[in-house]
Amino acid sequence: MGIVKQQTPEHRTLLLACGALAKEVVALTAHNNLMHIDIQCLPAYLHHRPVLIPDAMRKAIEKYQHSYAKIFVIYGDCGTAGALDDVLDEYSIERIPGPHCFSFFEGNTRFANNDEDVTSFFLTDFFCRHFDKFMWQQYGLDKTPSMLPFMFGNYKKLVYVAQTQDEYLYNKAIEIAQRLELEFEYRFRGYSDLEIFIHNISE
Repeated sequence: MGIVKQQTPEHRTLLLACGALAKEVVALTAHNNLMHIDIQCLPAYLHHRPVLIPDAMRKAIEKYQHSYAKIFVIYGDCGTAGALDDVLDEYSIERIPGPHCFSFFEGNTRFANNDEDVTSFFLTDFFCRHFDKFMWQQYGLDKTPSMLPFMFGNYKKLVYVAQTQDEYLYNKAIEIAQRLELEFEYRFRGYSDLEIFIHNISE
């Protein structure tokens, strides 16, 4: 997806974001009236193939780097084992800190210091909203539910880290926890470190 606003390139900033974060990034830039910021999102399905993320990011940077004064990346490491940061270092591009979106929505410091969450399965608004298609069907659990203990047997709790206070998503998260046979915990964190990062780069 893309949001294009009219302004000379030398004054514009581009956010290259994960498609799973599109709704939140758009909401934050609109709420703060950041008219000089454009957004381009890489496909959310790359979440399932993190090995493809660095090359996809490189292609996006090559495509847009001469059209913007600044580029920032809204992605965690997301399972690339440092390969994404290696690409960004080549272009001196900064990304939001954190290993993944579950961490920076929980708050990176809080996430890193909570040992109890090692056995927690996390949902954000996006993953809650799209759980059936993006995870349940993607992993074939709709056809082979016997795989459920193999996929989720090491988890004890489902933690829904919510960006918005949405009754539908809250109830959906409870239903997912019951389906996965996990305890349920709700944490409303808002946009957390994502909001801080976008605020800082917009100054």
